[in-house]
Amino acid sequence: MDLPTLWYLTIGTLLVAAAMTLWERKAQVLRSRELGIWALAYCVFAIGCVLAMNRHMFPGVSGPALTNVVMVLGYMLVLQGALALDGKALRPGLVAGLLAAIAAAWFVAGTGLGRIFWNHVSSLPIAIICAFTALALFRSGTAKGLRSRPIAVAVFVCHCAFYGARTFVVPVVAALHGDRVLPVVAEITMYEAVLFTVAMPMSLLLLVREEDRARLLAASRTDFLTGLSNRQAFFELGPALLGRTRTGIPYALLAIDLDHFKAVNDKYGHDAGDRVLKLFADIARETAGPDAMSARLGGEEFAILLPNIGGEGAATVGQGIARRFAEQAARSDGLGIPATVSIGLAEARAGETDLGELLAAADRALYRAKTLGRNRIEIAKPTKTAKAA
Repeated sequence: MDLPTLWYLTIGTLLVAAAMTLWERKAQVLRSRELGIWALAYCVFAIGCVLAMNRHMFPGVSGPALTNVVMVLGYMLVLQGALALDGKALRPGLVAGLLAAIAAAWFVAGTGLGRIFWNHVSSLPIAIICAFTALALFRSGTAKGLRSRPIAVAVFVCHCAFYGARTFVVPVVAALHGDRVLPVVAEITMYEAVLFTVAMPMSLLLLVREEDRARLLAASRTDFLTGLSNRQAFFELGPALLGRTRTGIPYALLAIDLDHFKAVNDKYGHDAGDRVLKLFADIARETAGPDAMSARLGGEEFAILLPNIGGEGAATVGQGIARRFAEQAARSDGLGIPATVSIGLAEARAGETDLGELLAAADRALYRAKTLGRNRIEIAKPTKTAKAA
C-alpha cells in the first residue's frame, strides 16, 4: 500500500473505534466518562491524521507543528482516560503547558530543523506519554487482576518502544545509511499506526467490559442486605480459599444461627430484624478479620471460614463475635433488642476433608448448641470423626 492509502485506513479505523466506543458508552454507565474521553481521543487522532496528510498546505512549519500538537493532545486524552479509571486526572495546566512547549519548540527550533523535528524529535513526547499510560494501567487498582490488563499495557509499551526508536535509533541509522531509510521508516510507521489504532481501542474496551463482568459476578456472589458473601460465593470460593492452605495446616468453620430471630421480627418488625442482621454481619466481618470468609447462607444462618486457625483460635473468634453482638444489640443507644447467637465449630486440617463435610459437622455442633439452650458455642469434629460430635 502507498502512504495515502495507509493514512486513509488509519483515519477510518480511528473513526470506527470512536463509534464503537461511544456505542459501548451507552451500556457502561459507570465508565461513561472514560469511554467518552477515549472516543474524543480517537476523533482527535483522526483530525491529526488529516492535518498530517495536508501539512504542506500550511505556511512554514505551522502544518507539522499543528499536526504534532493535535496528535500529542490525543495521546494525553488517552492517558487521561486511563487515569480516570482510578479517579485520577491530569492537571489542565500541565496539558496546556506541554502543548504550548511543543508548539514553541517547533517555531523556535523547527524552522531550520523541520525534517529532524518531524522524523525524530516529534516522536519523543508521544513515547513518553505512552510510557506513562502503560504505567498508569499497570498500577491501576481498577485494572488489577483483570486478564486484559497485560494486553493493554503491552500495546502501549510496544508503541512507546517504537516511537522511542524513531527518536533515538533512526537518526543513527540515517546517519550511517543516508536519508533513503526515512521513506521506509515512514511506511513502517504507518503500518504500525494501523495496528495501534486497532489494538488500542480493543484493549481498552476489553478492560472496561471485563471490569463490568467482574463487578456483576461480585454482585451475584454478595448478599444484598449484609454485604457478606452469599451461599453461592461460599461454595464457589471457599474451596479455593482452602486450596491455598498448605497440607496439614489447620482451619476451622463457624456455623452461626441468630437465636429466636422469628420472634425478633414478630415483636420489633422486619426493619428491626434487618438491622439486627446488618449489625451481626458488621461485627462478624470485623472480628473474623480480612483473611476469613464470612457468608450469609440464608435467613439468619451464617458461616465463617477461618483458614490457618485451629479450633482454639476459632473458638476465641466465635466467643468474641457472640459477646460483641449481644452487647451492641442490647445497648439502649443502639438497637435496644436482646439478641444472641448459637455457634457450631468444626476444625480440620488441609487435605483431610472438604468444605461440605466441614459445614455438615459444624451444623451438627450448631444443632447441639441450640438443643442445649442456645447462646453458646459447641465444638464438633470433621466428618471422619463425626461420631464423637
